[in-house]
Amino acid sequence: MKLLSIIKRSGLTALPLAILFTTPDTLADNNDQLVKQLCTACHSTRNMERSSGYSKAHWQSLISYMVDLSDNKSLVDELTNQLSQTYPINEKRISKVVNGDYQLQFKYWQVPTLGQRARDPVQGKDGVIWWVGQWGNILGRLDPNTGEMKEYMLPKGTYPHSVSLDANLTPWFLGNKNGTVGYLDLETESFKVFNMPDERAKDPHTGVFDKQGIFWFTLQHSNMIGRLDPTNGDIKLVTLPTPRSRPYGIKLDSQGTPWVSCNGSNCLIEVNKQTMALNEIKLPGQKTHARRLAITPDDMVFYVNSGLGKLGRYNPKTKEITEWDNPSGADSHPYAIEYADGAIWFNESAKRPETLIRFDLASETMQSWQLPSKEGVYTGLIRHMRMGNKGLIIHQTATNQLAEVTWQKK
Repeated sequence: MKLLSIIKRSGLTALPLAILFTTPDTLADNNDQLVKQLCTACHSTRNMERSSGYSKAHWQSLISYMVDLSDNKSLVDELTNQLSQTYPINEKRISKVVNGDYQLQFKYWQVPTLGQRARDPVQGKDGVIWWVGQWGNILGRLDPNTGEMKEYMLPKGTYPHSVSLDANLTPWFLGNKNGTVGYLDLETESFKVFNMPDERAKDPHTGVFDKQGIFWFTLQHSNMIGRLDPTNGDIKLVTLPTPRSRPYGIKLDSQGTPWVSCNGSNCLIEVNKQTMALNEIKLPGQKTHARRLAITPDDMVFYVNSGLGKLGRYNPKTKEITEWDNPSGADSHPYAIEYADGAIWFNESAKRPETLIRFDLASETMQSWQLPSKEGVYTGLIRHMRMGNKGLIIHQTATNQLAEVTWQKK
C-alpha cells in the first residue's frame, strides 16, 4: 500500500507533505516496519533507539504531541504495542540531579499544529511570545495571558530556524532552507523577505539585533556571518577563517560587539562591528564544539562545550579560558544557554530526562533539575532559551510545546 494512503488513513494531516514524501513508497506488513515507516516520516529511528523508552500509555501520549491519530485507534494500538515492546523504559541515558537552594515552576503551552518542530521562542516587552515551526514552515504568536495562539504560514520553502524581535517588536525569521531573512508586518500581516546576495549563503540560522537596529546572523553550513541593515536591505557576508566551523549561536556584548559560537570547530568568533573583521579564539580540546553562548553584564563570554560536556567561560580582557564539567558527564551534550538573575542557565540535551542547570556565578556551583513533561513523558530537547519578562522562555521540540520557567529560593 502506498505511504500516502497510510498517512491519510492514519490521520497524519499535521505533517508537511514535503517531509512525508521523503520516506519509501511501500510498507511491509509487520509491525516493526510499520513503526519505522510512519515514525521516520519526520525523524530517524535513532531518536527512538536513544530514548529513555516508555510504557504503552506514555508512547500514546508522546505520539499525540506529534501527530493526530485520534480517528484511528486501532493503528495507535498497533504502533504503541510495538514501540513499548521494542523501546521499553530504560536508564541508559539517565541524567544526574544536583540539589540546591532553588525550586522551579513550569508553565506549558501546546502549539496548534502538530509535527511542526516548534522552537526558539522569544518574548517581547509586550508579553507576546513568538516561535517558529521549522518543519511546518510556521511563524507562531502566543499571548501567554490568555493562551491564545495564531500561526502564520511562511513563504514556501522557508523552513525557519529561529525568530528574533527588533526594537518595534516586529518578528524576524531566518529562512534556513531558502537563503532568506524576513519579517512579518504586524499591520498588514504580510511578509517582507530579503534574499542572500551570495548563492553560497544558503542557511540563515540564528540572529540578534543591535541597538542601532542592525540584524546580525549566522549561516551554519555556509560557514558565514551576516549583517543586514533593514533600512535599505543591504546585506554583507563574511566567511569564517576555519573551514566547516559551522557558526551557530550569536550574542552581543555591552558594546554591541557580536560574538559567535562554532558548532563544527573548537572556536569562538569576535566580530568587528564596523569592518566585520573576524577574530578567532581557539578553545581547548580538538573535540570541543560550542552550539550557543551567553554574555554576562561584565562581558564574560560563556559557552556550552557540546562536544565534551562542559560549561566554558572566555574572559576577553585576560584571554583566560575556564571550563567546568557538566553534572551528567562528557556525553551530556549541553545545547541552549542564557544568562539570567546572576546565573548561567543551560541544558543537557543528550540525557533523559533532559536537565536544566543553573550555574551560580558567585559560588561557581551548579544545581540541576530534570525537566517535567505532560503526563510523565520525558522528552526533549531545548535548542534555544532566552530570558523573558518573568523567566526563561524555552521549548521542547519532541512534544511541540513552549514553556516559561520561573524560580525562587526554597
